[in-house]
Amino acid sequence: MVRLAQREAQSDLRKIRSESGDTHRPRALTVLFIHHDADTADACLEELKKAQFSVRADFALTVAQCAHQLRSQSYDVVVAEYPSPSCKGSQALQLLSQTVQDIPLLILTTATRSESIAQLVADDGVFDCVDRDHLARFPMVVRRVLNEKKLRAALEEAGKALRHSQSLYRALVENPAYGICRCDGEGKFLDVNQALLTMLGYETKAELLAANHTSKIALDLGHGAPLAGCFRESVRIEPVEVEWKRKNGTTLKVGLSGRGVYDEKGDFASYEIIAVDVTEQRALEDQLRRQAFSDSLTGLANHRRLFDVLQAEVERTKRTEREFSLLLLDLDGLKEVNDRFGHLVGNRALCRLAQIMADCCRSVDTAARQGGDEFALVLPETDADAAALVARRICDLLAKDGEEPALSVSVGVASYPKDAETIGTLLYAADRALYSMKEKRSKAARAGRVA
Repeated sequence: MVRLAQREAQSDLRKIRSESGDTHRPRALTVLFIHHDADTADACLEELKKAQFSVRADFALTVAQCAHQLRSQSYDVVVAEYPSPSCKGSQALQLLSQTVQDIPLLILTTATRSESIAQLVADDGVFDCVDRDHLARFPMVVRRVLNEKKLRAALEEAGKALRHSQSLYRALVENPAYGICRCDGEGKFLDVNQALLTMLGYETKAELLAANHTSKIALDLGHGAPLAGCFRESVRIEPVEVEWKRKNGTTLKVGLSGRGVYDEKGDFASYEIIAVDVTEQRALEDQLRRQAFSDSLTGLANHRRLFDVLQAEVERTKRTEREFSLLLLDLDGLKEVNDRFGHLVGNRALCRLAQIMADCCRSVDTAARQGGDEFALVLPETDADAAALVARRICDLLAKDGEEPALSVSVGVASYPKDAETIGTLLYAADRALYSMKEKRSKAARAGRVA
């Protein structure tokens, strides 16, 4: 950042120098004369017009009048007669210099006096003096003092920017949240700050540098050091996330960004990289993502996640021509459980079924709670017969889980693309199978009561 401010300042100075070399472009100029001789002032204006200045001039006879004019009007140059009835001696010249402040002040004098006031010009901030007998020099002197003013202003702004950048850089280096390192083109650390030591769990800089040079901490920049003379803007470390190992072996996720650093000759010297520990941030994002796609009671996938999985399986089946199956499950008698034992027992009943479903899942399967007492299980690359075996296993495990009250579940099975062509029709087919099972159970129960 410090070097960037220096380069910007140099660019500003080159621009000003370029402008100063253009002597053929008309330039607007406002001048305040403090002079008693109107002919001399007119001669100055005439020389300025010959030099292609577009001039607007005002006049004052005394320093007091000058001060009044400066309060109501801005000027590019103040031109004062010296000596004059209102300006004699070093004190008067000093007062005049203080009055005009940062506006370039030119003194019109005679050749016999120009040498005698040279020291006053240096001491009292007067920019230059011009011999009244050689007014042809006047436009050149005006151009020079105006350019000097621009240069001084540019240097002052560059100094402010540099100091600001240095302050920001110090604040960044000392910030405990940002690790900063300097490394060569191969990713070997040359220097690190205290925050990076703390981030990686090392006590000393030498210890961390040694670990980096033995590749215990990898810093892959994606390419080697750039060639001298290549475009600086292209030598950047694009923001990237990497995994580093702390000294104690634990893993942290780090966001890296940076840019190339150049020496005075313009040759590549190193990279300056900022490292931010994003481990906790990514863990929180993962947690929020899981919460967004999980059922808060059972921990299974929720309705939104179920439809995403079904869509993905449909697309995969179209590519591989391998079918998948869907189980829809309905916990029987949940309302009676809630009414008789209370909602805490009812919630426990839902969790009992969810745990058995999770136990019966492969890593590629997705168990979900659609809502209420309805559940679903997506079985990739599984036909209807194999899915029916999974459904029977879930029913048996739930009936024998040993908790009270005893539970049962109804299951419907459908496969894609055998039983449906879309997700909607697949759900409808599984739902019909589910209620067909419920109907059979209901008839069996009625028959048992009659018998």
